[in-house]
Amino acid sequence: CLSVSNMPVCLSLTYELVQAGWSKCWSRRENRPYYFNRFTNQSLWEVPVLGQHDVISDPLGLNAAPAEGGEGNLGNGQRKRRSSEEQGAGPNSFKRFFCKNLCHPPSFSIFSCCPSSRLNSLLLFCSCFFYVFCHSPLPGLLVKGENKICLVSRIYWDLDIQTNAVIRERPPANHLPPHPEIELQRAQLVTKLRQHYHELCHQREGIDPPRESFNRWLLERKVIDKGHDPLLPSDCDPVISPSMFREVMNDIPIRLSRIKYKEEARKLLFKYAEAAKKMIDSRNASPESRKVVKWNAEDTMSWLRRDHSASKEDYMDRLEHLRQQCGPHVTAVAKDSVEGICSKIYQLSAEYSRRLRQTHLNACASPPQSRLVYCYPVRLALPSPPLPRVELHFENDVACLRFRGEMVKVNRGHFSKLELLYRYSCIDDPRFEKFLSRVWCLLKRYQVMFGSGANEGTGLQGALPVTVFEALNRQFGVSFECFASPLNCYFKQFSSAFPDIDGFFGSRGPFLSFCPVSGSFEANPPFCEELMDAMVTHFEELLGQSSEPLSFIVFVPEWRDPVTPALTRMEGSRFLRHQLSVPAYEHEYRSGSQHLCKRDEMYYRAVHGTAVLFLQNDAGFAKWAPTPERLAELTAAYRPSPSTPSTLSSPGPAHTAPGERDSTPKAADRPQSAVMSPGGHDNNNNSNSNSNSSSNSSSSPGDKMAAV
Repeated sequence: CLSVSNMPVCLSLTYELVQAGWSKCWSRRENRPYYFNRFTNQSLWEVPVLGQHDVISDPLGLNAAPAEGGEGNLGNGQRKRRSSEEQGAGPNSFKRFFCKNLCHPPSFSIFSCCPSSRLNSLLLFCSCFFYVFCHSPLPGLLVKGENKICLVSRIYWDLDIQTNAVIRERPPANHLPPHPEIELQRAQLVTKLRQHYHELCHQREGIDPPRESFNRWLLERKVIDKGHDPLLPSDCDPVISPSMFREVMNDIPIRLSRIKYKEEARKLLFKYAEAAKKMIDSRNASPESRKVVKWNAEDTMSWLRRDHSASKEDYMDRLEHLRQQCGPHVTAVAKDSVEGICSKIYQLSAEYSRRLRQTHLNACASPPQSRLVYCYPVRLALPSPPLPRVELHFENDVACLRFRGEMVKVNRGHFSKLELLYRYSCIDDPRFEKFLSRVWCLLKRYQVMFGSGANEGTGLQGALPVTVFEALNRQFGVSFECFASPLNCYFKQFSSAFPDIDGFFGSRGPFLSFCPVSGSFEANPPFCEELMDAMVTHFEELLGQSSEPLSFIVFVPEWRDPVTPALTRMEGSRFLRHQLSVPAYEHEYRSGSQHLCKRDEMYYRAVHGTAVLFLQNDAGFAKWAPTPERLAELTAAYRPSPSTPSTLSSPGPAHTAPGERDSTPKAADRPQSAVMSPGGHDNNNNSNSNSNSSSNSSSSPGDKMAAV
């Protein structure tokens, strides 16, 4: 939260001065305001004077009249800032706030409170200038002054926080540098692979592919993948993905959706019985399986014809009974077919990966050292080749980047953020000649990974609210995100999925291969069970090996029905120092599509409880202990704003109980009172009042042992 004491002076210039390119800025070196002209690059300590002389006909200002207060014109009284005075505190030491005068709309000015290099900060300044001009400011702080009100808009990141994550110095990564041609080909191949998956599910099982299952397959495969491609799995063992197999099998013989009315339950029961019977007739099943399934299906149909007074609960009980009786036999006959789907998709992915790598090699190792250094972005061992031109234009507050007819978009604020991250992290492109090409690759990579459907993949990129990050940094020294991207990161140091492209924007590489010795970390992993389980294993290895202060604050869904292995392991870990539960609907997440979504869609209420676990070694516990005072501030920071709608939700676990799968309506079509996790787990996402009340209380390992 901003305070009045550290805010920039926010006095309006006249409309004529603003039109002439003047803005008022704040010098941290001299601790006083100065005036900068973005058209002429002039910097003055005194208020500029317009109309006194023409710099072309009278360059020395000999015919100019003196300014108010007896001061002369530019040549006499308006003292220019010295070059030494124009030096800021460095590119990593400034924050930008944007102010708007609410009393005199025609005369308000927007400015940066501290200069960096004049030329380098001009693009960011202009971008933010138009961003605030075209849209109302984000929820921020109102500051009253003389004859005006100043509104400081909020920013959804803080890139000024220095890291406390310490790693062993490492050699540059062997990833191939990004290239728009290769990224375009990768995008086409991944789209083709998604289409193959869709066709295989239709041809072999007569079902639509489970929602988000391809995205979770990518995450699950990358946990064990030893191949070279950053996105496509190519070297995995086992070949059959347990995640994809489980999700496809759950939708056989039909997809079970969430039921609200009795008639829907009746129809669903009839469809399941009919589909099970049809499936067992068309497959090579044993006589015993055929007999059991047919008998149960016909018995159910007969019961439906003669009993019209049953309640919704009766139908659901009957459906559960039918699934228990027929499920094992249906699974047995579908097993080979579903394994064939998983195997075929993996083989295609491996082939595409080999083809891409060969093309990439055509277009374009020292041992690790033991010296401890502060973590730094991933560096590529191979130099980047000359990159083709990427076109940039702006449509209102959206930056549009086009390469060979393929366009990607990002809002102005996040485009400026990417520029800052690139300036902080990139060492091979000081003139920003490859910036647009790499931004295009970055946006295309994430667009392809999470799909192009409405809200598809956004739950896998959700982030904590800004207030929670501020509390984590202030109370627990957190300066590093274990699972983030350049688009949704809050700190400028983070781990992400794609080191080959994200490294230019601050990524320290995938977290499962990131081995810090000390530091305080926030972990909010994508909701993939295999990934979360691998994360816990990595946490325990790091905490067990280091004697330096090391702390991980983990945010995971509090799924209890069934409970996830990762949550169970963390609750039983010897490094668990405290556990906090945040009830469903009483906290919020930042949208995974924050770089594109509207401002009023930036936050959404969580439809499941969130477990906050503090995993720390002894030194980390001594330095960042979860004391009651610190926990109280963290809990207070988690309280959502009253205006946050409950319109979106995050993905639930893949395996579900009968009759509780969502039929995946669009988020806008769901009533707010009945929001559930897409493709998720209703018992996890919609806890009853008893579970909510019990989850309000936080517990420590000692409390749990006492309770036992």
